[in-house]
Amino acid sequence: MRVVITGGAGFIGAHLCEALLDRGTEVVCVDNLVTGSRNNIAHLLTDSAFSYLKQDVSLPFDVTGQVDAVAHLASPASPVDYHRIPLETLAVGSRGTEHALQLAKRNGARFLLASTSEVYGDPLEHPQQESYPGNVDPVGPRSVYDEAKRFAEALSAAYRRSADVNTGIVRIFNTYGPRMRDTDGRVVSNFITQALDGRPLTIYGDGSQTRSLCHVGDLVRGLLDMLSSPEPGPVNLGNPEEITINSLAETVRELTGSNSEVEYRELPVGDPVRRRPVIDRARHVLGWSPTTPLEEGLRNTIEWFRTPLSAELVLPTTGPETQPMRATTNVGS
Repeated sequence: MRVVITGGAGFIGAHLCEALLDRGTEVVCVDNLVTGSRNNIAHLLTDSAFSYLKQDVSLPFDVTGQVDAVAHLASPASPVDYHRIPLETLAVGSRGTEHALQLAKRNGARFLLASTSEVYGDPLEHPQQESYPGNVDPVGPRSVYDEAKRFAEALSAAYRRSADVNTGIVRIFNTYGPRMRDTDGRVVSNFITQALDGRPLTIYGDGSQTRSLCHVGDLVRGLLDMLSSPEPGPVNLGNPEEITINSLAETVRELTGSNSEVEYRELPVGDPVRRRPVIDRARHVLGWSPTTPLEEGLRNTIEWFRTPLSAELVLPTTGPETQPMRATTNVGS
């Protein structure tokens, strides 16, 4: 098989690239590196089954050769990013999704949309199952991401109904693990970097709000299952075990051995108070459920953050940026 992954140099996308390569699948990573990182894919460039295309998918693009599946992961995914580039976030959710769908349609390929639990907004129903339509403010501060993903879902479903494209939608809940950016503003990366630096752990609100945290290794298993399934979705992918922000902060302090204090700040407008997936559909149609205990996953993530990152590596420039670049043997990790 040959799979195109938009956003393949991002946190989740790079893990998916690795997992597919491990299965003997050819991978084309498409990313403009606005929020993705060269470091995430530099070690893959020595693999002859991997190629990289620097491309903004909001603009029309094509991939030559066989395409068996398209996994559309391209999008800013943290408030820090989508507040910084709101128009680009809307563009990748709308035009970017359509361009990825058109690529799948031209090739008769399976299309996988990586949607998000943010489509549920600040939910009035708890826990959240796929039939819940959500509680989203269309003009609120988080709307550029929420509504971009909701539109992407509608567009994918319309292509399935009217253009006979084999689409599947997954809704990803809070995910953590190695390759998270220390500046992405997410609660796990915030707490870990603050604890390791001896800075106060910042909690927004009173800390009683909850999240359900899924390790990236578990999530990628679910994405692989969905890629090889005819299931249209939407399917929730996340960990149904809920933890308060206060408890998470204390767990991170214990695992890092940090003496950092905790600082409480005002809860941002629109920030969801509770978030927990119902994963009955994932269990039934995919045979999937997360298996990584939270403390094990956090230790794995903390160890990654303890390791100094090298400077951003420059990708090969042997051809135009808009053309796929094959790995070369002189590119190291």
